[in-house]
Amino acid sequence: MPMFCSHYTLDDLAKLSQRDDLGDDTPILRATSDARHGAGEYDAICVPLTNDRWKARWRELCILSPNEEQVKLAEIEQRAEAWRSKPAFFRDEVTISRLDEAEGVIPLISDWLELDASDEWVRHDAEIALQQELAFASYLNAQTVILPPPSNRTQVGSYARAINACLNSIAFMEFSVRVPIYDAVTVMQVPSRSPSPAPSPVEPASRFSPASADAGGSPPESNMTTWDMWDTIRTICGYNPRLTLTLDLTPPLPLSSTVLNQWLAEPVRYLWIPATTFIANAKGYPVLPKGTQSFIRDIMKLQPNVILSGTKCKKHARGGEVAYTQYVRHLEKTSPHVKAVNTAGTVENFAQGYQDYLQAPLQPLMDNLQSITYQTFEQDPVKYRNYEEAIYLALKDRQHVERITICVAGAGRGPLVARALKAIDRAKSHAFVYAVEKNPNAYVTLQERHRTEWGDEKVRLLYGDMRSLDVPEKVDILVSELLGSFGDNELSPECLDGAMRFLKPEGISIPASYTAYIAPISSSKLYNETRANKDAKSSETPYVVMLHAINILSDNGPGISGTCGPRVQECWEFEHPRKDAALTEQGLPLTNSHNVRSAKLTFHIPHAGVLHGFGGYFEAVLYGNVGISIHPERMALISKDMLSWFPLFIPLKDPLYLPADAELTVSLWRLTDARKVWYEWYAEAFLPVPASSVSSPIWKDAMSPLSTSPDSSFSFLSPKPSTPTVLMSPLLDVPHLTLEVPGSVSAMPDRQQDGVSLVKISQTALHNPGGRSSWIGL
Repeated sequence: MPMFCSHYTLDDLAKLSQRDDLGDDTPILRATSDARHGAGEYDAICVPLTNDRWKARWRELCILSPNEEQVKLAEIEQRAEAWRSKPAFFRDEVTISRLDEAEGVIPLISDWLELDASDEWVRHDAEIALQQELAFASYLNAQTVILPPPSNRTQVGSYARAINACLNSIAFMEFSVRVPIYDAVTVMQVPSRSPSPAPSPVEPASRFSPASADAGGSPPESNMTTWDMWDTIRTICGYNPRLTLTLDLTPPLPLSSTVLNQWLAEPVRYLWIPATTFIANAKGYPVLPKGTQSFIRDIMKLQPNVILSGTKCKKHARGGEVAYTQYVRHLEKTSPHVKAVNTAGTVENFAQGYQDYLQAPLQPLMDNLQSITYQTFEQDPVKYRNYEEAIYLALKDRQHVERITICVAGAGRGPLVARALKAIDRAKSHAFVYAVEKNPNAYVTLQERHRTEWGDEKVRLLYGDMRSLDVPEKVDILVSELLGSFGDNELSPECLDGAMRFLKPEGISIPASYTAYIAPISSSKLYNETRANKDAKSSETPYVVMLHAINILSDNGPGISGTCGPRVQECWEFEHPRKDAALTEQGLPLTNSHNVRSAKLTFHIPHAGVLHGFGGYFEAVLYGNVGISIHPERMALISKDMLSWFPLFIPLKDPLYLPADAELTVSLWRLTDARKVWYEWYAEAFLPVPASSVSSPIWKDAMSPLSTSPDSSFSFLSPKPSTPTVLMSPLLDVPHLTLEVPGSVSAMPDRQQDGVSLVKISQTALHNPGGRSSWIGL
């Protein structure tokens, strides 16, 4: 449940101080009491740490006027230097002075501190004042403070450096940077990708002027979005886990939900919602615009706390202050994620406590699973329902067979055996089941179930490794549940290579095939989790994760070049039984080289973002039109609320910034030797630019993916078989494009387009070469 906070301004506190019924209470204590016990039922209050007296003293010391007399200036400078050497408050400059006052209070750092001022002396003194305020908040045992928003895009690096210095000097306290969710003015400006003229020389900034003064000839305003500013701040601060976001919903929200999705992958600790954001409904009660409603419902999955500001000003005719809290609480309760968490049988309900928690994938051939692990998987009704339906359909298609034999390879504690027997009863077939299991401990449970439930007439148990074990007779149907989060990452292909010996020539496998998919994702939480382990191997290890605070960076557009594939792309597929097997006399493959795979995929990145890794998914065809899937766009249609598999997270060592309309090329390999299987991965980022701006013949003719090639089916970025092209072009719907592209991208022959070249802007290292950090043992 989110915490609700009421924002008290200095004017609100001044009005409280004039009340006759204060008694022994201070204005802060009375504000806290009113908030907690009033109609709004707030959990805490949010108040400025300092007042206007402190602002006046700081400005007197640090903002000098050139018109002052020299003697006066020298005297002010002397006092300023004394303050800089030993910063301290006077009692009447702070709103809180006692420990009991600070309980239940979130302090606001002075919003007039310009850490990103154009004047370097103002920045210098603002940083000293910031450190002074943070030290006082720490003295009061404040757990969190809210920092003022950056306002000068050209000096956001200075702002971030000052915050980083404070993070390093003040331990334990959490710093939450207040950032507007959106800047409509910035987005309405169309950023140009052509070279900009050099700015004219400017005079050095003078300390003898207000920080907000407009110095003639200053650099043009940056087109950096508010998310870009946040990304700069947290990157300079080294993704410090004590640095969080207070997302200010004062600005109007954009129409594109994909822009808003950037914030779903960030550490949003507070939502700042002023009363002015609300509009009056037909009855005069405050409600939020539909776009804001939708965003709040979506971001409630991160469980941010809510700060309501200005609700005591009676801006709406009806409802009073309580109407604002009731309305936002209603949005929280009707959030799709919150409803799913509270509904038994959903993935969200099952996975509580596991969101964004890194788990090492299973090593099923090297390790014997514990009974509790089997029990967790067996709680999934959807998977076993689909398996039973697949076996049932396969049996119905074989009604002409007098006696059908089924082998369950990797029987575990027997759930698939039980489902196979149910399918046999439903199909009214004459069938027999062999159950193969190599885990000696699980085999004990199988023997118990065989004695008490199944009997010799229906089931025979076989103990051993399916890759070397012999079954008494060839079987018609081979059933297995050896799939991992990426389909093949728990060695299902290698295991079933050995088990295919069990099948008759016309026999079938359930599953018949499975396909691996990936999507580029951003998640500051997962990046911090992977690097929390100081071992370098942790950033080259794929993890099983219930992906939660993430943003898929790609979309379904073909990109400006027309070479990009869908939002989530197919890597490779495995089919069973194999049609092209080269086998020994015992029916086993000579080597494992046939299970090597590779993919080169290209994604369109419509909005700026930071790549932290890839989400790995799978989809399997069990039999006919029955399947199982964790594909993020198809799971709800194929196997809704299936619990057995969380996605795979394939991390990057270092974040990779991707500007809007970048094209990301991902290379992924599944490799093997005699002892193990492992994955390697690598990514490159390209930016479409007008061909006329790429003057180098190397780029234009040899390196450009759009250059003419003798093999018209080949693209430097992505071989044609790897990345299917989406036919529909969304170019007309993207407001920030600056490249004029004649005609439809999909109509361009040989995937080439006049006037556009792709310039490489960044790349990652090759991850996990030779399986040095992570592998699955054979």
